[in-house]
Amino acid sequence: MGGIMIVNEITAEYHKFGMETKVLSLLELARTVASLVQRPETQNVWVTAELLDVAVRGGHCYMELLQKDERGVQVAKARGVIWANTFVRIDHEFYAATGQRFATGLKVMLRVSASMHPVYGFSLVVSAVNPEYTMGDLLRRRREILARLKEEGILELNRELKWPVVPQRIAVISAPGAAGYGDFMNQLYHNPSHLRFRTRLYPAVMQGASAPRSIISALEQVAADSHLWDGVVIIRGGGATSDLQAYEDYELAANVAQFPLPVAIGIGHERDVTVLDWVANLRFKTPTAVAEWLVSNGENALAFLSQVGNRILQFATQRISGNREQLAQAESLLPLAAAGAVEKARGRMRNAAAQLAGLSGRRIAPQFTRLDMTLHAITEASRNQLQKRAARLDALQTLLDALSPMATLRRGYTITRVGGHAVTSVAELPPGTTIETQLADGTATSTVNQ
Repeated sequence: MGGIMIVNEITAEYHKFGMETKVLSLLELARTVASLVQRPETQNVWVTAELLDVAVRGGHCYMELLQKDERGVQVAKARGVIWANTFVRIDHEFYAATGQRFATGLKVMLRVSASMHPVYGFSLVVSAVNPEYTMGDLLRRRREILARLKEEGILELNRELKWPVVPQRIAVISAPGAAGYGDFMNQLYHNPSHLRFRTRLYPAVMQGASAPRSIISALEQVAADSHLWDGVVIIRGGGATSDLQAYEDYELAANVAQFPLPVAIGIGHERDVTVLDWVANLRFKTPTAVAEWLVSNGENALAFLSQVGNRILQFATQRISGNREQLAQAESLLPLAAAGAVEKARGRMRNAAAQLAGLSGRRIAPQFTRLDMTLHAITEASRNQLQKRAARLDALQTLLDALSPMATLRRGYTITRVGGHAVTSVAELPPGTTIETQLADGTATSTVNQ
């Protein structure tokens, strides 16, 4: 009964006013609204807005345009579209000027025309963009973040940390399966010097709105294991430049700046830098460049150790040779010195004997006998000491010869080189490879057949 009464009331109202009020179809209403919307003052006007939900479909670029107040509360919203024939030009110009693609989070200045479509509703059709406005906003945000970090006294903290001379224990923050991570690992573990590294992947989302929080979470996990690592690398492969917005984040920058281990950044962008590049210990263009730096540190250390080893060997050889010469001289001089000393003693004894001529000869004679015995004892002791030192030098020389690479070659062993580098595995000798074989008396060149 209640429903019938409502219908009757509506019908009565319709009959009462229907003859006085024109009933419009939805299309007629939409066209009326369009005539009100599409006026000269709403065409080709410049507006500023923030981009949301940017998507390219069929060559057209669709987006939401937002305006927020100073508290971040949304106060206006409208659909926007850039038709394909216009988007090609705008996308090229915008990227050339800013290094950015249209992406969520960017603040833009657009020239738009208000449009009301009967099916798709109200939208703003974009015909041009002012990239200088976006560049100014990006720089302003970056300056604000850097100024805040400096005011808090943390801007330079990570950049002041020191890497070990040869960093070998590396915590890696990257997306699992990403091409950049694969390039990094391949470069690191297939280095020509066969250096060994210890790594662990701490997975994270490396692009999009969730990237900052995900990377911070990975950093927290690394910090819990900080005693295991020499440093951290944050890497991602090349991708859309717009994804760099994830690295213009205050919270992420603050975490990197205060991290207890040195942080190296290689997020695949060569043209522009981000806030993260300003606070990290080291910045590289690509993940591969990070790995190359780690390998080069190890190779430099190996070269230095090789130089030190050669210097030690040279020094030891010179010392042994010099000691042999000194011992030979001492061996030839000691008997003469001993004889001279005895002869002097004899002279003193003769003088004493002359002075003691009144004394009994039986008391003088034993003194000469003991003197002769002393001379003999000194001579024998000197000879024994020289023999012991000569034997020790011979032993050292034997050990030195045994440790020498040439001794190994004289025993029948050889050293095989390809391109000047020593070969340690058969896998390095595919058929057709030209090799150099070093023997004890020279070098032979040959080609691997199988």
